[in-house]
Amino acid sequence: MIDPASAVVTSPLLALIAFLGVIILLLFLIAKWRWHVFIALLIPLLLFGLIPGVQTNNFIDAFEKGFGNTLGSIGVVIVLGSIIAEALRHTGAIQTITRTMVSVVGSSRMPLALTLTGFVLGIAIFSDVAYVILNPLVHSAAKAMNVTISVMSIGLVGSLQLTHAIVPPTPGPLAAAALLGADIGKIIIFGAIACLAGSLASWIWGQYIVGPRIKTMASDEFAGEDLFTGEHAPELPGVWSSYAPIALPILLISAQSVSRLFLEQDHFVRAALAYIGWPVAALSAGVWLAYRNIRTDEHRLAAKSKWIEEALRISAMILVVTGLGGSLSEILKGTPAVDTISGFFADYGLPAILLPFVIGIIGNMITGSTTVGVITAAALVAPMLHNLALSPEAAMLAGASGSVIIKYVNSSYFWVCTSLSKLSVNDAILGYGGATLVGGIVSFLAVCVMWVTGLI
Repeated sequence: MIDPASAVVTSPLLALIAFLGVIILLLFLIAKWRWHVFIALLIPLLLFGLIPGVQTNNFIDAFEKGFGNTLGSIGVVIVLGSIIAEALRHTGAIQTITRTMVSVVGSSRMPLALTLTGFVLGIAIFSDVAYVILNPLVHSAAKAMNVTISVMSIGLVGSLQLTHAIVPPTPGPLAAAALLGADIGKIIIFGAIACLAGSLASWIWGQYIVGPRIKTMASDEFAGEDLFTGEHAPELPGVWSSYAPIALPILLISAQSVSRLFLEQDHFVRAALAYIGWPVAALSAGVWLAYRNIRTDEHRLAAKSKWIEEALRISAMILVVTGLGGSLSEILKGTPAVDTISGFFADYGLPAILLPFVIGIIGNMITGSTTVGVITAAALVAPMLHNLALSPEAAMLAGASGSVIIKYVNSSYFWVCTSLSKLSVNDAILGYGGATLVGGIVSFLAVCVMWVTGLI
């Protein structure tokens, strides 16, 4: 029930119309008129406050509270994650991680090795950046094995996008977890399980189903280029040094969550993990470990300022969009639209977990951005969690799975992968769009299994 004293709007019909109006206006501003997502989110929110019957003071309070609370819990964490990504990109840790995957799986199984590499790198690196770095290896490996570029790349494209969308500490899932109040440690553990299933499904799609049917071979433009050779190869960091900036924060955050399940509140181990497993502390340790891989004077100079400035630039859009998502969520909590939508699912016996999944799909289709898709799903579903009897973790993982389902011509990631692989648009839609479609559906099914069995 909505408390009339604090409600933004009390009319159920008016609230539902306003809710749908926000979605429709978002669609037109971004998909048709190509406005930036920040302005496209801000304008519907401002117009919401002008609707007759809206309590202005309560609306303003909800806007400011939602924006501030969301950024207060996640802002620093997003920036720290971006700094780790910059350090991994510049110090050669990505190359070392790829080499270890190849050595474990075998050079004769390069498509699978690249898929597993994408599964790891997508946790820390923006998917398009990772693909740009790995692209020379994709072409050289395809040429060496005499297979099509689609066989070599489709699994990688799918796995990079899946972990980028679902597993913290990449910004999208971190922001969604904050909006929903989800336990980040649980998101990491169960999100990784879902992503691994989805990544393997993407690999199967590329290796056996679609890849061999797409006849484009490796490009001569990248002939001879290889991440593992050249003048900088001896300077690559070691295996532990490369994995540690990703692995240690994940282990610390996950350990904090596990300790809450098995240890008493006053247990000294749980008390210690409450601090070192705090995402700000854990990711700060990750930054320190990533910076230990610096080997050159040029990198030492860049690490002091340039890398941090680049991380802040990358984080800025995500931070403001996340803040506006928090405002939207807080405003919707003060309307009867929450009861109306959740009641619809109850009346027709629909599984509650479908709602964030569908909203994630729509958010991604509207914006072309996986990050915005998962944030939109979290912002819209957060006010309904109690009514839907859905855990924050299940809602976040379902929305994130939906946010990768449709990858096509309005996605910058789609164009990065398509242009670098030299595929035609139609082949890329079938290969890369199919990989994220199949991977997202399989990941969602894994989330459903974990939800039904009570794990999340």
